[in-house]
Amino acid sequence: MKLRILKSSVTNPWFNLATEDWIFNTLNLDSHTLFLWRNSETVVIGRSQNPWVECKIDKMEADDVFLARRQSGGGAVFHDLGNTNFTFLSPKDDYDQEANFTVIINALKKLGIDAELSGRNDMQVGDKKISGSAFKHAADRSFHHGTLLVNANMQKLRDYLNPHPLKLKAKGIKSVRARVANLVEFNENINHETLSEAIIEAFCEYHGDTAPVKELDEASLAKQPALNKYYQQMADWDWRFGKTPEFTHHIETRFDWGIIDLHLDVKHAVISEVVIFSDALNVELIDLLKETLTDIKYDRHEIKAKFDELSKAHPELAAQIDDVSAWLTSEMEG
Repeated sequence: MKLRILKSSVTNPWFNLATEDWIFNTLNLDSHTLFLWRNSETVVIGRSQNPWVECKIDKMEADDVFLARRQSGGGAVFHDLGNTNFTFLSPKDDYDQEANFTVIINALKKLGIDAELSGRNDMQVGDKKISGSAFKHAADRSFHHGTLLVNANMQKLRDYLNPHPLKLKAKGIKSVRARVANLVEFNENINHETLSEAIIEAFCEYHGDTAPVKELDEASLAKQPALNKYYQQMADWDWRFGKTPEFTHHIETRFDWGIIDLHLDVKHAVISEVVIFSDALNVELIDLLKETLTDIKYDRHEIKAKFDELSKAHPELAAQIDDVSAWLTSEMEG
């Protein structure tokens, strides 16, 4: 079985996840592939997760933090340049998850760190989690990817992954927060480059072969139309938000002109049904609010734009519409 080693020099998460998907779908079935990469500040959610439950969307937007949805399952994680990400890809008949973990554990040993497997997905040093993994399988191929905390900003990890308490009843998988540690706590000289070198060395030693390291950059997009297609998918709003499982958002408040008790059913990040209970005297207002919110994206920028249009079309109701707009969009800041 041949070896293939790829390393990304790009830190755009949509590029790296697209590259991973491209490698997976074009995998040569006579080789084991290792792909090493890292991302700029990004929250990466699992395929079945709800970004409004997992993340502070408003803070991420303000801080220019990426949101990415991966193809595999599992929980939400925060990536920055202090993370090293690894992906093992193999033909299904030769896929060995235990071997992959062994490669990483052996690489850490080279750097003076004794890690061990914890459960099915994680690695830890002592009682501290330093790595989490997720997996994807197709008919004839499989991949195993994970992240290693090298020198990640733990405060930002808490900032972006501790959501505001929205009243969301979600069907997605909510991430469990774990006790985590950076590898620099166990070896102050470790960094992305030294760790990558150790993983490559351990990978080659385990399989008893060598291979040149191929560096990937933005030019790869231009050379590979299929890769560009995967990149467009990863960057697309409909993939990142629209793949969200069904959920409901229920909020209520009292304005000086009446109570609004609002129920939104959201499917694939689009508001599919709106129910409003109210003691407001103006029935037309309630009907207009329902009509405006139905079948639009669950996105506070779009909702504000739609309400702004409604205010202009109905100036006599503008004050009440603006009240609802400001209230709803502030409640949606996740």
